[in-house]
Amino acid sequence: MTNTLQDRFFTTCDAALRTLFVTPHAERACPTLAGDATELTDAEKAQSGALMRVNHVGEVCAQALYTAQAFATNNEALRAHYSKASADETNHLAWTQQRLNELGARPSLLNPLWYGSAFGLGLLAGRLGDAISLGFVVETENQVEAHLESHLSLLPANDHASRAIVAQMKDDEMRHAVDAQKAGAVPLPPPVKSLMTAAAKLMTTVAHRI
Repeated sequence: MTNTLQDRFFTTCDAALRTLFVTPHAERACPTLAGDATELTDAEKAQSGALMRVNHVGEVCAQALYTAQAFATNNEALRAHYSKASADETNHLAWTQQRLNELGARPSLLNPLWYGSAFGLGLLAGRLGDAISLGFVVETENQVEAHLESHLSLLPANDHASRAIVAQMKDDEMRHAVDAQKAGAVPLPPPVKSLMTAAAKLMTTVAHRI
């Protein structure tokens, strides 16, 4: 079936509305076990809640990035690649939302801003060509993987549920980077990588609090 520009536009709008205003539903089971439930102190809940809010924002941004890149490309196979990765990120979005609820924490109030900013970056990357767009995915996922690794050292040791979610997300992000590399990604220039790191640092710092 032909995927017209109009079809892609409405699909893109639908994805944005679902990400920002609809409770996400995971296709994969949340990687927590019954025995993962442990009592946390108020301080531990606050720490985990702030970290999982940051991770939730990351998944909001991931939805925006992949949606924008799928919209920008004219390559049907690559569009399917982005859609598959986006489905993984939808699972992550649902898992982090569920964990926020369990911790009594709320998502970032700035999620519409984060989504819009990430969508703009994804659209720009897509307009620069498929190889660069895939390179953007590789660098983004590598930075996210490192960020999640740092969270494993910051989460309370007895918050097994949050740690299980973060560990699975980390594995998935690594796979996304490898898949994008195999699909034809080209390395991004060091200055671009540095700008991406700075932007991610700003987002995580603000989302930790708001």
